[in-house]
Amino acid sequence: MTQDDTYKTIPATAEAVYTEKRSKFIAAAIPVRTLAEVKSHLEAFQKKYYDARHVCYAYMLGAERKDFRANDNGEPSGTAGKPILGQINSRGLTDVLVVVVRYFGGIKLGTGGLIVAYRTAASLALDEAGVIEKTVDGTVTVAFEYPFMNDVMRIVKEESPEIVEQSYDMDCLMTLRIRRSMMAGLRARLEKVETARIVDD
Repeated sequence: MTQDDTYKTIPATAEAVYTEKRSKFIAAAIPVRTLAEVKSHLEAFQKKYYDARHVCYAYMLGAERKDFRANDNGEPSGTAGKPILGQINSRGLTDVLVVVVRYFGGIKLGTGGLIVAYRTAASLALDEAGVIEKTVDGTVTVAFEYPFMNDVMRIVKEESPEIVEQSYDMDCLMTLRIRRSMMAGLRARLEKVETARIVDD
């Protein structure tokens, strides 16, 4: 099986400042998982830097890297969002939002100058953030009777998925998260446990 179940993202938020001809570019690279997170970060930036001329951004979401957007926020088309997105793409990152706030310094940079400035600011923030590789995970929920707890726990110990949640009522329920390429093996083993059944969400 090919290892197409990993993706690259950033471990934590990082900021960088770049100045060009008195224009100040404040860049932040932020790990995000959902569009809702992107929106709340953008709202926070717009509030925090309410007096800035432009708050431009680009984001990429999902392990397949198909959900993305670049926004110039009033800068000439293609001079801000695209170069920021270009930096995310050149590193092959996803689940990341890069925001670049510009304070105008009185000297026009021209489209070429803007592209370079936004690209450089985004690049500095991403350099600052670093890169981590994560696995594309899936979850599986298994229901079983209490006496077979040990059998299930032995599989968990050997396959080492992350236990997301567990509850023990009449039936025991356990939700496990594991790397996508290992999911089939985990499910097959769990299904062999007496009384166990996979509960699909």
